[in-house]
Amino acid sequence: MKISNYRIELEKAVDEIKKRGYKLIAVQIPEGLKIHGLKIIDFLRNSTGGDFLLNVDPCFGACDIPYNALGELGVDLIVHIGHLPIPSVTNMSSIPVFFVEAKADLKIKKTIESSIPFLVGSKVGVVATAQHLHVLREVVDILEANGFEVVVGEGDNRVSNRGLVLGCNFSAATNVADKVDCFLFVGSGDFHPLGLLFNSRKPVIAADPYTGRIRVDELLDLKDLILKQRYGAIAMCRHAKRFGILLGLKPGQQRLRFAIDIKKRLEEKGKEAYLLSMNEFSPSKLMGLERIDCFVSTACPRIAIDDYLKYKIPIITPTELDILLGIREWSDYVFDQIIEL
Repeated sequence: MKISNYRIELEKAVDEIKKRGYKLIAVQIPEGLKIHGLKIIDFLRNSTGGDFLLNVDPCFGACDIPYNALGELGVDLIVHIGHLPIPSVTNMSSIPVFFVEAKADLKIKKTIESSIPFLVGSKVGVVATAQHLHVLREVVDILEANGFEVVVGEGDNRVSNRGLVLGCNFSAATNVADKVDCFLFVGSGDFHPLGLLFNSRKPVIAADPYTGRIRVDELLDLKDLILKQRYGAIAMCRHAKRFGILLGLKPGQQRLRFAIDIKKRLEEKGKEAYLLSMNEFSPSKLMGLERIDCFVSTACPRIAIDDYLKYKIPIITPTELDILLGIREWSDYVFDQIIEL
């Protein structure tokens, strides 16, 4: 099914629903496609005759599937659109989840060719977000035809496909960083290529299939801006005595053991530390905790970075806490990742 600039393989979901005889099906759609939510529900309902529930909560990825709540409603199947599975999370669910890819339906040849003058060295690592993974073979062919040696890395147990980078996991790149001279990122947005820059320590060239833009210097400027912001956040916590350690309740963001370790680390340094659990993070939910001097987020790594200006009380990542406590050097700054070996 073609919707906007995407090919969404709803026909596969229809076949699965008919084959298994599912009756009550919940559908999750990412924010960018929610405007087409009712059209998707109509297609599925007319094709299967089942009852469909559209979950309209914000959906940030395969880490964000409300298994328990939907299970209590008696849902037989969850159709999750636009993201790829996180194997270690979806394997733990008692409710089956059918992942439907939303593949960007864009011609990328010209964009990739435009990136070639910016590539560094002869060995290129290629990574992409879920919407563009299906074109990686074409990207590799174009680069190899132009004399480059191409590496598509395999991630850890949190990553389902070779070459896939998540907002919380760059292991498909970091695992091969010592084998390449630079990375070509295929996708849009800032967070993923910035994470690659920080965590791989290699030049990153970002090729945006939607706009055809190639970004290199702009990413370096953004990196400098992020470093200034994060240095400021750490500095604001320098004299903090009471820390709130934020524990995410979303299935793919729960790091309880890690949060407990952080609590012990702070207490060993003479600090007070409290574990605070939340499903949806927002400044308004934390406003009543004014005795807290600093928050440390163990949930989605993007919370502290993307929403930095929204929080009245500074919120930092575990990596930044290590810098604050003198465990890590500032020169060794990286984005926080949720890693599963």
